[in-house]
Amino acid sequence: MLQVAFSQLKTHSRRFIAITLAVLLAVAFLSATLMVNASTKASLVASMGESYAGADLVISPPGETPLTGGDVKKVAASPDVAGFYAQRSLYVAAETGTATLQGTLRNMPTVASLEPFKLLSGSWPSSDAQVTVDQATADHQKLSVGQSVSFKTNGSSGSLPGPTLTTTISGITASATDPLASGQAQFVGTDAASAALASPDSGFGLISLTLKDGVSLDAARSSLAASLGQPAGTILTPEEKTTAQVSMLTGGQDQLTIVLLAFAAVALLVSALVVSNTFSVLVAQRTRELALLRCVGASRSQVRNSVIVEALVVGFIASVLGVLSATGIMAAILAILRSNPDFAYATLAVPPSAIIAGILVGTLLTVLAALVPARAATAVAPLAALRPADDASLHNTGGRVRLAIGVVLILAGGAGLVYGGLSASLFVALPAGAASFVGFLMAASLFIPKLVSLAGKLASPAGVPGKMAAANAVRNPRRTTATASALLIGVTLVTMMMTGAATARNAFDTQLDGHYPVDITAQKMGDNSPFTPQQVATTAALPGVKKTVLLKPVGTATVGGQIIPVYGISDADAGALLVNPANRPAGNAVVLPRGIKATSVELAAGSQTTTVAATAATTDSFDALVSLSTFTPLASDETASIAPQVWIAVDPGLSTQTMMDLRSNIATSLGVSEFMVSGAVLEKAMFSQVIDMMLLIVTGLLAVAVFIALIGVANTLSLSVLERTRENSLLRALGLTRGQLRGMLALEAVLIAGVAALIGSVLGVVYGWLGAQSALGGFTAVTATIPWGQILMVVGVAAVAGLLASVIPARRAARLSPVEGLAMD
Repeated sequence: MLQVAFSQLKTHSRRFIAITLAVLLAVAFLSATLMVNASTKASLVASMGESYAGADLVISPPGETPLTGGDVKKVAASPDVAGFYAQRSLYVAAETGTATLQGTLRNMPTVASLEPFKLLSGSWPSSDAQVTVDQATADHQKLSVGQSVSFKTNGSSGSLPGPTLTTTISGITASATDPLASGQAQFVGTDAASAALASPDSGFGLISLTLKDGVSLDAARSSLAASLGQPAGTILTPEEKTTAQVSMLTGGQDQLTIVLLAFAAVALLVSALVVSNTFSVLVAQRTRELALLRCVGASRSQVRNSVIVEALVVGFIASVLGVLSATGIMAAILAILRSNPDFAYATLAVPPSAIIAGILVGTLLTVLAALVPARAATAVAPLAALRPADDASLHNTGGRVRLAIGVVLILAGGAGLVYGGLSASLFVALPAGAASFVGFLMAASLFIPKLVSLAGKLASPAGVPGKMAAANAVRNPRRTTATASALLIGVTLVTMMMTGAATARNAFDTQLDGHYPVDITAQKMGDNSPFTPQQVATTAALPGVKKTVLLKPVGTATVGGQIIPVYGISDADAGALLVNPANRPAGNAVVLPRGIKATSVELAAGSQTTTVAATAATTDSFDALVSLSTFTPLASDETASIAPQVWIAVDPGLSTQTMMDLRSNIATSLGVSEFMVSGAVLEKAMFSQVIDMMLLIVTGLLAVAVFIALIGVANTLSLSVLERTRENSLLRALGLTRGQLRGMLALEAVLIAGVAALIGSVLGVVYGWLGAQSALGGFTAVTATIPWGQILMVVGVAAVAGLLASVIPARRAARLSPVEGLAMD
């Protein structure tokens, strides 16, 4: 029987192409996921270890208390140490004259080999009044050698009094690739300069050192641990240190890998459906052949094992190709990343688990998916092989059992999903939704063929090809169901994520609208000197800014012992900026932030105190507000206790990136830090950016499953063409043209793909809405938001993809002449 199995693989190799592609893609996804995890850790090791890459040992504090000057002296006195670098890194606010930057100031080592970053231009600091800055910060802030920078060690924009240091930039260094330092300005100064800004108890974050020739790592570690009086576990090699840092950064968990493995599981499930469906068709086509083998003496187990051997060989070859493809794709991606200097640390790691798991899972998946078809190959007696087997339906035991289980799962899971949505419990909704979806798939064979048949009536206007396509699409209900189910899984998950993302975005927007009164608010913190007219005018002239209003300090209001600054705004400006009329002040009343319940307040303006009526605003990020038509602003010398504020309205059509750039420009024009510029549109932009990125990634991952399902559609048509060779040839002989034959097969594919896409879209909308309700309903109102445009695009793409999947089978069928087809057995 082994010879029979290998003969089938050799003679009918084209029939196994779809299985090979499906398993290859799923295994490549799985192996690539494991490689992503390993490569991420390897890249983190390469990037985070750059600060002490040139050291032999790295000494870390034993707890939260930093290393002291006494510890440094002990290291310096060690006979094993050739050189050392006690690293002090301070968080500072850097004033460049045009902006305030949040960053770090690090002391420069006295041993050149222990300096982690390369000097790109200029020179290292030669005095306490010089610093270097990293290339990324210099490019973004347009800093150059010779420019002045002032440092403060606490707050920004003069928030709190503290040590200050004025320096000149002497050089530009390469930027750190450490993710913990990315996004921050990175300055390097002399040890005395950093000490001048450091607090008395700041100490040192770590000490990196080199050893003298001939000194072993273990001996030096033990000697230093004894000298410092701390555990030897705090004295590590650079490799050990980076491994510990990566473990601390990830918390010992691999959330990214878990998420990717979930999507890999979806791809494997869809692949299993394609494999099982393909083997079912192959076994059905070979019913006579297998029955003949039984008649000449082959046992049931031999026939079954021959099918399993075919699956084993195909699965193993496809799995090996999948692992090789994953390795090649990962190597290409990282090569592209390394071409960018910012990702020069990207490192490819291929763990044994990626190879072993890929080959084992892919092979086992193929074999397991072929078990049911293999069993079917021996379920019918040889002499009864000419009678076709019944599909699962209400008329046989298998259909009734499947229906019962499917209906129970749909009802129980659906009830749990609704309950989880109403009670805002994701832990209830998630398993319940999964159970209902499994039930839906189990019961699919009882209604998908009927829906395909119903949709087939739409093909009637196409004439005979349309009617034939509708009939052929449901000729084998089990095959149609399996093919449609594979595509249905992918479409359901894609539309679920789209609906969930749209609903979440709408919920976040509603929540933010209730938190912020206007588009953007900018204010100073600590330094209450007023904004100049020039600063306000420059801000108003920025592209994308519709209106800018400088609020006028009027006084302070006392409510329940709490003192709230009170600002004045003109009625015209309030009407232009405040969308909600409830937030606009009128008459003698003061509008208070949401949550402060008071009907009147004591308003102190200069030396006068007045009791005025109060109303509540609809937002909580809101200072007390009055109308300038009733109240007079304070004189400039009376506003020292009230932080100046600017309210800004922006063009709602700005893109997310433009909005974030506008935030930086506003901060620069007003001379404040970016974190003092906030507002609903900025928060919406950030949330939208995250949601859009997640949706893009998820859709891309699910696209693998959809592509595998479309391979199944093409494979079903290909095998159907082989099954119906004589029938199609007879139709050609009776007058059906090549174009009509191609159209018939195209309509058949579109019917199956279109119905699967429509069902998947409906399910995806329901699951997406209830999922968002269960996840977000606990802290905000959730309104179902259906992205009709995106869903129609998914349905359209699925239908077009089904059409494209029919091209090769239809071309093969049309090329065969009627005479040759009728002559085939």
